[in-house]
Amino acid sequence: MPKDWVIAAPWTGREQLATQLKISPVLAQVLHNRGLTDADCAAGFLAPRMGDLFPPEELPGVAEAAARLADAVRRGRKIVIYGDYDVDGITGVSILWHCLHIAGATVDYYIPNRLEEGYGVNIEAIDQLAEQGAEVVVTVDCGVTAIEPAMRAKQLGIEFIITDHHNAHTTTDQHIVLPDALVVHPGIPMQGGKRYANPDLSGAGVAFKLAWAVAKELCESDKVTPEFRQFLIDATGLAGLGIIADVVPLHGENRILAHYGLRGLEQSHLPGVKALIDASRLSGSRLSGYDIGFKLAPRLNAIGRMGCARLAVEMLTRADADEAVKIAEHLEKQNRQRQNLQRRIADEAIEMVSATGQDTDSVRGIVLASPNWHAGVIGIVASRVTETFGRPTVMIALENGIGQGSARSIKNFALHEVFGDCRDHLLSYGGHAMAAGLKIDAQRVDEFRAAFHDRAARLLTPADLNPSLRIDDEVPLAMLDRQLVNELARLEPFGAGNPAPRFATEWLELADEPRVVGKNGGHLQVRLTDGRSYAKGIAFGMAKHADELREKRRCRVAFQPILNEWNGRVNVELQIADFQFPS
Repeated sequence: MPKDWVIAAPWTGREQLATQLKISPVLAQVLHNRGLTDADCAAGFLAPRMGDLFPPEELPGVAEAAARLADAVRRGRKIVIYGDYDVDGITGVSILWHCLHIAGATVDYYIPNRLEEGYGVNIEAIDQLAEQGAEVVVTVDCGVTAIEPAMRAKQLGIEFIITDHHNAHTTTDQHIVLPDALVVHPGIPMQGGKRYANPDLSGAGVAFKLAWAVAKELCESDKVTPEFRQFLIDATGLAGLGIIADVVPLHGENRILAHYGLRGLEQSHLPGVKALIDASRLSGSRLSGYDIGFKLAPRLNAIGRMGCARLAVEMLTRADADEAVKIAEHLEKQNRQRQNLQRRIADEAIEMVSATGQDTDSVRGIVLASPNWHAGVIGIVASRVTETFGRPTVMIALENGIGQGSARSIKNFALHEVFGDCRDHLLSYGGHAMAAGLKIDAQRVDEFRAAFHDRAARLLTPADLNPSLRIDDEVPLAMLDRQLVNELARLEPFGAGNPAPRFATEWLELADEPRVVGKNGGHLQVRLTDGRSYAKGIAFGMAKHADELREKRRCRVAFQPILNEWNGRVNVELQIADFQFPS
């Protein structure tokens, strides 16, 4: 289905902002499109400052949690960090472990097995930790919906501290339901209704703030010891990795941590971080948000998807240099297996959508289930199915009568609310508006599918299902030079809430015959002209457009400008996201 191009209207204030900040009008337009029209705010976005981070004590629950953990350290109580198995959880657990380890705490971590235990805190794990002598359990990136496990921890005499950023369960009248425990959460108001200024902080971000507060508490000063200071610098790298990987909006405090986190990763003293960067073939490179999203994060995620993420935490915490390298090599193998498995399941899922009629105009949501699917990779596949069909998608892996599901959504369809409406059909659920998970009895999949379809029909219009492409500006080829590309790079890191800038050309002519390239002939290489300037472009995965381009000879392209270095020469090229052809 052709995408609708939504090109931002030219902003009348772009020239003024460009003059004030000494930037190009193109960058000024992009800043406006991100909601940054004030010169001071725009300047702060282009040059983030660590000093603009909010004090950790402003985060609801942090001051009390830091005091409790510091007290547990001083009293020698056994602390266990209970984390999620994704990148956000892995990095968050690692941050808190390093902080407590430096303090001399008796500290361990527990990461549930994704395939055997599923998401979140479970009662069996609490029982196991109690038997092993845990006196304090602090969760990272999970726990806000752990009502029964919190009750069990209290019965067993375990001090239970929850740090999370996922949506809490609510009653039918939208009253928030929290576990009986101390909760540290950026999105839940404090007593008196005061809210934290950054409700979009990720799990690793919350762990960073708690670790910072613990360090201050143990040092009994806002100025921490040199050892804690070096730890906090390394911890920005882990926090930035978790923030970017978890696709939380990259603005405000999140942008500051992501920005400095990239530099923190490059300069990290942690053997596990160095090994991960080496395994991803990024040593010596200037890291970008793309490198995290498509190279570092998938390798960390792979071990959690294919088995147990505890090994990834081991690499980022206790492992020495040699052991970290071995673990990183294992992650590499797991990632390749994950990729092969993901491709097979994606092909099956896309065929199943059509075979079950869930791609018809009358159906606005997709629910798929199979006993042949691996629960660890269905979330990634759900993203692809959602992108392919423009519909919210739930993928369910069935095993021994129980289904584990992962879901991805589109605008105007909040998954955690929809799952709440369908809770009678589910064993458990949790997550966000755009990504969520569930557990279900295999016998109830059909009735859940019917309920999900019903909610999609009520909440979504046909217009919501039309794929669209947001474009920042229309830019002539003559304006595309190295200076502009380098200037746009000041917007890094890119991610949710701050996507890589995308532009559109005017109508262009084909300057040379298009070439189908790539190992499997899937990509398209073009050379285009407006009659005055020329530009080369690469369109990944778009070889299907070659014949139409040869026939019509004219097109517009939506693109991201990139620098391509070849034989010592650097040229601006177009990384093409879409084509438009004359009708």
